[in-house]
Parts: sequence; structure tokens; C-alpha cells
Amino acid sequence: MLFKYLFTFLFFTILSTIIFAQDNTPKVMTQEERLQKIEAKLDELSKSSTPGLKEVVDFSVSGVSIQEFLRGLAETNNLNINIDPTLNIKVVNNFTNEKVASILLFLCKEYSLDIDVVGSIMSFHKYEPVKAPEIKPIVKEISVNFNAYNDLLSLDLQNDTLSKVTKRITQLTKKNLILASGLNNKIISVYIENMPFDNAIDKMAFVNNLKLIKTKDNFYLLESAESSAIGGPTNNSSNNKKNYLSSGNAQNSSVDNLNMEVFPDTTSGNHFVSIDAQNVAISDIIKAAAKELKINFFMFSDPKGNTTSKIHKASFDDLLSYLLQGTEHTYKKEGKVYLIGERGLEGLRTSKVIQLQHRSAEIILENIPSDLKKGVDIKFFKELNALIISGSEIRSAEIETFVKQLDKVVPMITIEVIIVNVQKSKTLKTGISAGLDSTRKTGGTLFPGFDFTFSSKSVNSLLTTLDQNNIFNLGRVTPNFYASLSAVEGQGDVNVQSTPKLSTLNGHEANLKIGNTKYYEQPTQNIQGTLTSTITKTVQYVSVQANLTIKIHPTVSGDDQVTLEIDVENTDFSANATAGAPPPTSTSAFKSMVRVRNDEMVVLGGLEKLEKSETGTGVPFLARIPVIKWLFSSRTKSKTKTKQLVFIRPTIIY
Repeated sequence: MLFKYLFTFLFFTILSTIIFAQDNTPKVMTQEERLQKIEAKLDELSKSSTPGLKEVVDFSVSGVSIQEFLRGLAETNNLNINIDPTLNIKVVNNFTNEKVASILLFLCKEYSLDIDVVGSIMSFHKYEPVKAPEIKPIVKEISVNFNAYNDLLSLDLQNDTLSKVTKRITQLTKKNLILASGLNNKIISVYIENMPFDNAIDKMAFVNNLKLIKTKDNFYLLESAESSAIGGPTNNSSNNKKNYLSSGNAQNSSVDNLNMEVFPDTTSGNHFVSIDAQNVAISDIIKAAAKELKINFFMFSDPKGNTTSKIHKASFDDLLSYLLQGTEHTYKKEGKVYLIGERGLEGLRTSKVIQLQHRSAEIILENIPSDLKKGVDIKFFKELNALIISGSEIRSAEIETFVKQLDKVVPMITIEVIIVNVQKSKTLKTGISAGLDSTRKTGGTLFPGFDFTFSSKSVNSLLTTLDQNNIFNLGRVTPNFYASLSAVEGQGDVNVQSTPKLSTLNGHEANLKIGNTKYYEQPTQNIQGTLTSTITKTVQYVSVQANLTIKIHPTVSGDDQVTLEIDVENTDFSANATAGAPPPTSTSAFKSMVRVRNDEMVVLGGLEKLEKSETGTGVPFLARIPVIKWLFSSRTKSKTKTKQLVFIRPTIIY
């Protein structure tokens, strides 16, 4: 009885475990199940809120969008339909005496549509099938343990891949194990417990028909025990090596033998071929290699010429590329058949459109080497910014690879230019001047600085006051007399700053010009007539410019540094022009090449100008006597210093 209860308990326990362990992933419906589900939805709607689905209609359309088709069907049968506006489907059908529900079911089947129902509203959209759950493979753990303190290795391998085992051992022990060619997928098994590393690896190799060799630089090499040399080809027997005599096409050949060796690759299942040819016809080598590798080919015409070549372990594609390089022949693979013939032959030509993303296709076309364009027709298609290539497939592929290497984003450089003009001036004006001028009036500046003019009336008032003391009798000055006294010193600082910004592509010059223009008169006169001459005078206004011109040519290097070729020229008007003469100008210029990092600032100086002037008038001899010279002369001194600084900061924008 106890056994019966125990058996019942175990049965229900196992059953519940199986139920809870069932896969809850969404089930992938078949096409038939999906249509049955849609038909059930439509049938339920026709019985409840949408009887129009049972109506029978006659409908014939051709090239109408599915949105317009369903809208017309909904209006004539009182249906509530919403349809995805992104669907791009043209309906071409003829329905006669058919139910509306059947037509909708047909559309869902024909154009892979699905219907969502909310109340009486049917919403049509593209059917998205439920993807089957991705089953991740279970990765078996390689059981390897290593004690670095005493150099003991433990292995528990059961049908493990040799490449994974050696990788795991190398990661744990930091000792490099290298496999010979063809051993990556070899399956090995061994159990070793706490054995010194060298002994453990040697025993692992022995029980799995491998050979272990330790090199002088502490590398451990594993190769097949059947191989005769380290790194030699596996399964290399004398049967793989064959001698071929070249055909009568050989020209001036003293040794006509072709040695060929075939190597099977157990990893990929492909075969490789090695050849040693001495003045052998190219067509003979291709035919012999195709025969040994069991490859189907069709040769439109035999490639001309002989070759002397030694190639080791090449695929048939690589062999054809080597042999046909520089000849008028090429190849193309159609399925499992190789087509070999002249490059311009129909069937071996190809046409393709290469659309560029970042560069101008017209500029790229100008930079394609002429050797690559030989035998290939290349045209520029402006609307798509693309190149149309027609010609040999191999040559077209070379051109496409070259174009893709050039089709990269060209950096744009934003250059911030800060121009600072600093001007410092100092003026000193002293002395006494007098004269006759009826327009002069009393007035001027008393503070700061003394620069005052006395008219005749003011001078006479002063003399009258002095005469009242009966000590001096100075008389009176003439009505037009004036006197000016000056003692003025002035200083000034001017700081002018402008911050323009320039943007240009890498390798292209950016220009900046700031300045002004002055005009001067240039009169001319023409004499017309002989007996009675007429003089005609004309005046032309000629312009003279004074500009600050900056030319910057940036080049971006691979480490985000910018090389700047800078050309600066600064022209100023140095003084006021005299009547009829052009205004004088002064020019300073420099060129420089600097290298700065991205977003760093470089300072350019050295444009400095110093102007000094000293003028004066006075009474001869008295104007040179110290102290009293201030009473008998008038002097003006000025000093102006101008310095210009240019700050440049490039910023790379990708």
C-alpha cells in the first residue's frame, strides 16, 4: 500500500514538472491557420455589427491603389475600414457576384495583409509573421585546470575540438600552443590529473595520434604524427604531385615541364594548388589545374603567351588572377562554371553604377589612374553623383575598390580669425604765436591743457588796464591783431578688434579681406580743332585701396593636427593726400606655415609701425635760446605707435 502511494506521488510530480517546463514561446502560424483566423473574425463581425460583409457585389478594377479600392468597398456596403497609408499595392481584379467578406479574405491572402478589429472598425495592415525563437547552441566548457605555483596541469577532455582546447590551455597557462595546418577541427579525448605541464601536453598528444615539438623560443607545436615535417602539408603524398608536359604552344622553351601539387583543406573542404612552371603556356596551366581540382570551365579563346611561375597553395580564383594579370583575357564565374575569354567579350563584360556618398563623382573621375581606366568606359552621372562603369569585371572591381577608398568624408575647417589693432599716440604742443587775422576771436581751452587765442580787443583791454597805473605806456595794437598761447600734452590709446569666421574644406584656400577705399581727382584736358581749338577738361576719380588681406590654406593630417599656410598683407593710408595726387599708402606683409592641434590658437605678430614728427616755427636766433625760446617760438611733437596682432584658431568639423 505504501508503495502505491509513493508511486502516485512520483507520477504527479513528474507530470507537473513536464507541464511547467513546456515552451511558452509564441507559435508560428501557417498560412492556412492565419486565413482561418481572419475568416473567423469576419464571420463574427457579419453576425453582430457589420451585416454589410454578407452583401454580394460586382467589382472590376485595374491599377487602383488598395486604399482607394477598400474605400469604395466600404462606402457601398456601410463598412468601417481603416488602412495603413504606407501600403503601396495596386489592385487588378474582377469580382462578380461575390461576398464582401470573401473579397477581403482574398486580399489578405493575395497581398499578405492582416486585420485588427476594434468594435466594428476593421484595420488593415501588412502581416508581420511571428519569428521562430532563436535557439542558442549550448557551448560546452573545456575542462582545463592549471596550478601556476607548481606548474601542474589537469585535463578532462571528452570529444573536444583541438583548436578550442589549445586556446583554453594558452589562456590559462600563458604558454603558446600552435597547431599545424589541418588540425583545427580534430577531436581529442584525454583525462590527466595534476601532471607537470610538459608531460601533460606530451601525453595528450601521444594518445590522440599527435606529435609535440618544443622550439627554442618556448613554443609548443602540435602536428599530426603522420606528418614528416613541421608545418608541412597534411595528407601530402606522392600521388598529389604530378608532372605535366606543356603543349606545342610553348615558344623557345628549353624546359617544358609543369609541376603541380594539390592540397586538400580539411577545414573548409576546398582544395589549393601549387605550381612550378618554366616557360609554360598559360592555357595549359589553367587546363591542368581545372582538371586536378575538378572545376568546370568554358574557354572562349586561349590566353596567349607563356609564363614562368612558382605559386604555393593558391585557390583556382587566385591562380586565374595571377596568370591573366596583364593579358587581354579575364574570367567570370557563373554558378559553378568559370568563363574565360577576352575582356571585351559579351558575357564577360559587366556594367555597374557606383554612387558616391561623400565626394564629388566628377572630381573622383579626374583622379582615377589612366592604367585602371584602360579598356573600361566610365561616365559621370550628375543627378545621382555616380559613376557608370562598363567593361571587364575584374578591372571594374579594381576601379570600384579604388573609388570606395577615396569616397570618404572630407573634413571641413572653421577658422576663427581675431584681428587686434593697438595704437598709442603722444602729442606735445607749446609756444606763442601772433599775427593779423580779422576772423580770430577770443577763446580756447584753459584746463586741462592751455591752448587760448586772444583777439585784438582782448589784448587792448589788457593794455588799457596796465596803462591806468601810470607806470607803463604800451599803446594799442591794430584791430586785426591776435595772439595764441599753447601748452598742451595729449596721449591716446586705441584698440580695434574684429572677429570674422571662415569655413573651407580640407585642402582649399580661405580668403579674408578687410579695408577701405579712397578716391582722388585726375584731371585731363583735350584740345579739339586746328584753326579754332576747343579745350575740353574732364575729371576722373581714381580709387586707391588699403586692405588687410589674409589667405589661409589648411591641411588636416591623420592625427587631427592642422597645417596652416598663412599669407598676410596689410596696407594703410599713411597720410592725407595733396590735391590731385593719390593718397600715400604703406604696406607690410609676411608669409608663414604653422602646425597646430585641433581647436588650438596660434598668434601671429610683428606688424608694427612707429611714426614720429616734430614741427616748429619761431624768431630766428631767439627761438634757439634756452628758456626764452618758449616766448619766441611755437613747437608741436607727435609720436604714434601702431601694432597689429592676428589670432587664428582652426576647428575641424567632420
